[in-house]
Amino acid sequence: MKLLSRFTLKNIDPQLVTIPQSSLLELPEKVLQFGTGVLLRGLPDYFIDKANRQGIFNGRVAVVKSTSTGGADDFEKQDCLYTLCIRGIEKGENVTENIISSAISRVLSADKDWHLILEIAHNPQLQLVVSNTTEVGIQLVKENIHQHPPASFPGKLLAVLYERFKAFLGSESSGLIIIATELIPDNGKKLESIVLELAHLNNLEDAFIDWLEKYNTFCNSLVDRIVPGKPDAETLEALENSLGYTDKLLSIAEPYRLWAIEGDEKVASVLSFGQADEGVIVKPDIEIYRELKVRLLNGTHTLTAAMAFLAGKATVKEAMADADMLDFIQQLMFNEIIPAIPYKVPVEIANNFASAVIDRFSNPSLEHLWLNITFQYTMKMKIRVLPLILNHYKLFNKVPEYMALGFAAYLVFLRPVKKEGNQYFGSCKGEDYLIVDDQAAYYFDKIHNTTAETYIVSVLADTSLWSIDLTQLPEFTTYISEVYAAYNECNDQGTLKKLRSRAAKTV
Repeated sequence: MKLLSRFTLKNIDPQLVTIPQSSLLELPEKVLQFGTGVLLRGLPDYFIDKANRQGIFNGRVAVVKSTSTGGADDFEKQDCLYTLCIRGIEKGENVTENIISSAISRVLSADKDWHLILEIAHNPQLQLVVSNTTEVGIQLVKENIHQHPPASFPGKLLAVLYERFKAFLGSESSGLIIIATELIPDNGKKLESIVLELAHLNNLEDAFIDWLEKYNTFCNSLVDRIVPGKPDAETLEALENSLGYTDKLLSIAEPYRLWAIEGDEKVASVLSFGQADEGVIVKPDIEIYRELKVRLLNGTHTLTAAMAFLAGKATVKEAMADADMLDFIQQLMFNEIIPAIPYKVPVEIANNFASAVIDRFSNPSLEHLWLNITFQYTMKMKIRVLPLILNHYKLFNKVPEYMALGFAAYLVFLRPVKKEGNQYFGSCKGEDYLIVDDQAAYYFDKIHNTTAETYIVSVLADTSLWSIDLTQLPEFTTYISEVYAAYNECNDQGTLKKLRSRAAKTV
């Protein structure tokens, strides 16, 4: 079979897959996107591609690859075309849809193509910047933005904006809309504050800072779609055989989709691709969407990931097929998370969202690996879960049993048994697994420099890690210690019932 490219489109059966018209491959670049990940390709780029096919937005996406890992060869070989296979249930109906997306025009490396990225700032048709650099990407790095390239994402963004200011002499019409999709509270506004601080640190002229503040709009946003990415080899082979071509960038996504963007009517008018799909929501306040998604979907993922992985469940759908795991997830969401959401959400809306999450997790077409969900686990636990635990104590002043079980499992998972170079590995049932977490070194040092009796207390009391002393929460330390000990005794059986039974003795 031939590789997907603009030259092989004519050989693909349009009854099997939606094929872009050749004119769509010539649309101008209107979006600069920082990040090549499957979520961006499966959600923002999906909306843009859909709008282009309807003749609405009529613009493509220039993508910046910021990390040094991997390459852009697959994008080049496929002329930036990729297949999105949508599988699942929507409104009670089975959904099977294959789309060849032509949203992306090119992928540039920040390390190798920085001059080309700065050239994009000179494009008068550029309207929008989108980012997903992971939650750790939006951080202040005090650096010279005239480097080629700056090290941090905010530094790169500031350099592009400064280049645009110079190219268009600070005109009002040259301002851009910048939408952050990283999963942190007030992501757009936090990015804006860092960019402004960095501009002052670089002693950029007052006229630029005035242009930056007046004519550029930083938007908070929330993205919600499960896009596990490239399927396993067997599923990929079956899909490629059915489609009649090979695709190194093929991804599977669920039908559910939401991109909630905080903005006014002016923002909505620029983001015209929102007219093509009801999944794009532009409103002045999107907090309810963020809380529902971050707590019930992401929070549940975070609290379940280690438990499921350590119990031998590789994927989300495997866990959903296990009666004990399913019961844990349901009890967690309906009995603990919903009452503790730190935002006024009507119970009926929260219950409906939780029920939809159960259906989404059970999607038989998605191979969503728990191990992938553990990436940057500590950061996710702090942002998604810790506010729930603290609010639960504020409301009920007792241990949230299911949250605590998930938290204890996280501590077991983040227990490095060995270090190779800069990589850290845990072990489960005799097999090593890679820990991808900025705090892996912290846990490695901690576990080798404390006794077994003091380890849990030392971690929970560390305010530099949690910004709060968790040992001050009534019975929390005792509960976590009991579950942690239970894992040491019965992890090889992977029995959730034993863990819950052991922990229940403490409450």
